Amino acid sequence: MTVERNPAPVAPSPVCAGTPHHGGATDGKLILALPKGRILKSAKPLLARAGIVPSSDCLDESSRRLRFDTNNPDLDVVRVRSFDVATFVAQGGAQLGICGADVMMEFDYPELYAPLDLGIGGCRVSVASPDGDDDAHDWSRHSCIRVATKYPNITRRHFAERGINADIVHLHGAMELAPMLGLSRLIVDLVDTGSTLRANGLHEVETIMQITSRLVVNRTALKTRPKEIAALIARFRDALLPVAA
Repeated sequence: MTVERNPAPVAPSPVCAGTPHHGGATDGKLILALPKGRILKSAKPLLARAGIVPSSDCLDESSRRLRFDTNNPDLDVVRVRSFDVATFVAQGGAQLGICGADVMMEFDYPELYAPLDLGIGGCRVSVASPDGDDDAHDWSRHSCIRVATKYPNITRRHFAERGINADIVHLHGAMELAPMLGLSRLIVDLVDTGSTLRANGLHEVETIMQITSRLVVNRTALKTRPKEIAALIARFRDALLPVAA
């Protein structure tokens, strides 16, 4: 006798609330994501030349607000951590942003298009070691080396190109403490003047990449709102032109 069995029920595909969209905020405005801190201060004159003036408390570090209107009725800006700009734009929370090349390389989002190097926020991502560690730069001596960094992907790629496995200690700050407390042999961090390294008994061994900030755009938003976004890109491009004497 053949026993017929009911087929196992097929589980429905999960529906995720809050799926990203790319057209803009629910009020129809475009959103430009700006990084907190020194890059925001450097960006202020560039924004002004592009005809974008955020409300006055945007540059006030003590302000608890994160979204600000501008002198353009169809454009708002949001102020986020520099490491989060790429994610906000890639996921469609903002359609444009000002983002460091280090963040772009670390996350490598395919959803991002970077039409302009804005030439602000100049610094570098470097390998640093404790003073007195004279063989830290001799990569041929090591098959594996422990490195503290907030850039795990950049760091792994850099050392892999030299045939070295980087054992990552993933930190979000105070990287300079890692070697002196025995967490790592080296660090990979963002360096401007190098004064913080020197104050903590470290020195640069190698520069991985030079950094400037870029204008980044969500690729889907560029397709769905091409005129508005192309106009903003053009304004930033014009703002980069030399000022006539």
